[in-house]
Amino acid sequence: MQELRTDELTGGCAIVAPGRATRPVVFSPPAPIAATTPPDCPFCPTHEGMTPKEVARVGGGEPDAPGWQVRVVPNLYPIVGADDDGVRGAHEVLILSPDHHQQFDALTLDDATAALLALRDRAAFQLDAGFVHAQPLINYGRASGASIEHPHAQLVALAFTPPHVDAILTRFANLGRHLVVDSIDAAREKKCLVREAEAVTWCPPGATSPYLVRIALAAGGARFDQTTDHGIRALTEALQDALARFHTTMGEIAYNVVINTAPREDPRPFHMWFDIVPRVGVYGGFEMGTGVWVNPALPETTASLLRDA
Repeated sequence: MQELRTDELTGGCAIVAPGRATRPVVFSPPAPIAATTPPDCPFCPTHEGMTPKEVARVGGGEPDAPGWQVRVVPNLYPIVGADDDGVRGAHEVLILSPDHHQQFDALTLDDATAALLALRDRAAFQLDAGFVHAQPLINYGRASGASIEHPHAQLVALAFTPPHVDAILTRFANLGRHLVVDSIDAAREKKCLVREAEAVTWCPPGATSPYLVRIALAAGGARFDQTTDHGIRALTEALQDALARFHTTMGEIAYNVVINTAPREDPRPFHMWFDIVPRVGVYGGFEMGTGVWVNPALPETTASLLRDA
C-alpha cells in the first residue's frame, strides 16, 4: 500500500510505494568497474603534474610529488570561479588515498579519519577566507556524477547561501524544534535506526529516495568546519560502517555523500548531518512535475536489511 510521508529535516514530500520495486527492468546493467588501474589517472601517485598545483596535503613528500596520504588540488573543471564577474567561489578536489582502488570504506579508520579531517580543514580555510558557504561532498561511481573512479571528495565554497540551504535553515527556525533529534526519535519509533552510537545512523521514515541513510552526531553542532577531531572520527567510523553495509547488501553501487552544514555566521539554529544516497533509482516526469518523490523501498525494510548486513 502506498503512503504519503514527509521528510522531517527537509520538508520533502514522498510517496512510499514498495510495489514499484517489482516493475520489470529491461535495460542492460551498468558495466562493472575495471579491476586494472588506468594509465592516465590524474589522481594516482607520479601523475601529480596532471593536476593543478596542490594547495594542501596530508603525509610526507614534496609538493606536487609522491609521498602524500591525502592531496588537495583546485578542480581543473570548476563549478565556480575566482572572478567577481562570474559565480565567485572556490572548487577543490581532495584525493583521499594514493591507492586507485581503495575506496573510502576500505581505508583504515585512521586513514579515513585523516581524509575527513582534511575535508573539514579545507572547509574552515575557505570560510575563513570570506566565503559564505562551504559544501563538502563525495561522489562515487558514474551514476553519482563522478568522472574519475579514483577515491576523491570535493569542496565547493560559495559567496552566497544556496536557496536549498536557506530553506532548511528557515524550516529549523520556523518550527522551533530540534529536527535532527526529532528525526532520530521518529526513526527509533518506526524501527528505522541502523546503528546507535556517538554518531547515529538511520533511515529517515520520510526518505525521498531508496536506501537513503543519514548520519549525525547526537550532540553535534551546526557546522562541519567546526566539528572536533573526536567528532570527525566518530562520523568517519559511522560513514565507513554504513558504506560497508551498503556493499554487503547491494554489492558495488554508485553513491553520493552530502554533508549538510550551516553557512558562516548564520544565526539560525541548525544541526549538521550527512546524507548517503545510493544511486539505485532515478526520478522521472512525475517527480519533476509535482515535486513529490516516489520511494519504492520502505525505509523500515531498508533499515532492517542494513542492520542485518
